[in-house]
Amino acid sequence: MTALNTAPRTTRTAPARLVTPPAKPRRPWRTVVAVAITLLVVLVFWSVKVDWARTANLPADIARYLWLMFSNPAWDKVPEALWQTWRSVEMAWVGCLLGIVISFPLSFLAARGIGPAPVRLALRGLFSLIRAVPEIVIAIVILSVTGLTPLTGALALAVNGIGTLGKWGYEAIEGVHPGPIEAVNAAGGSRWQTVRWGIWPQAAPEFVSFWLYRFEINVRASAVLGLIGVGGIGDMLTSYTQYREWPTVGALLIVVIIVTIAIDLTSGAIRRRITEGSKARDLA
Repeated sequence: MTALNTAPRTTRTAPARLVTPPAKPRRPWRTVVAVAITLLVVLVFWSVKVDWARTANLPADIARYLWLMFSNPAWDKVPEALWQTWRSVEMAWVGCLLGIVISFPLSFLAARGIGPAPVRLALRGLFSLIRAVPEIVIAIVILSVTGLTPLTGALALAVNGIGTLGKWGYEAIEGVHPGPIEAVNAAGGSRWQTVRWGIWPQAAPEFVSFWLYRFEINVRASAVLGLIGVGGIGDMLTSYTQYREWPTVGALLIVVIIVTIAIDLTSGAIRRRITEGSKARDLA
């Protein structure tokens, strides 16, 4: 009998090859663009005429004006400030409602898969154009027709709201889950039934959240629109600031801050309730 060879077998491995990484692609245009942007920023910075001596006194000036406004506010102006703030909130609310009514159907027409391509592209371009124009510029244009009234501010907020709400709307529609839409189509549903039962139940929480957030934006923007004389708390602030009645300005600012924070907190709580509720339903 032959003896079994119990020695361990050795396997030969091929020598490892040195893998050289590929050469990093050169993109000189990126360097050129970065240098050009840097030079542009530097030129713009140096072209601005800044009084550095006055800038050094800026903290002391801010402290002085804060003391003038808030050391002894004119509390007797609070009732009038509340009334003007209420007018600003009304302006924001009417502008928000008009923006919702107009932008809601346009959002569906601008969404991919619902509206025809020419209509969709035209509406998206319109939304971008509206968003590019500030509310105060829109108000100045409308001013020549409606005059210095709160309606001017409401219409300006409505027009600007169409641009933002329309964009948020079609993005929310395009982001829904395709499962319910496919189920409605498989059951032979029409386009209207697809929107009603496949898209809207999923997109509704986001739509309501966007509407509430737009109302928050309108409340702050309505105070700015008051600077051109359309009414509200902004108009009152402008008048008393021009006459340098700082105690009254301080009282007005306190009212504006408290009301704005209260609206933001309330709207934020409602939006969180809506979004968290919709997430809970999706998980269930």
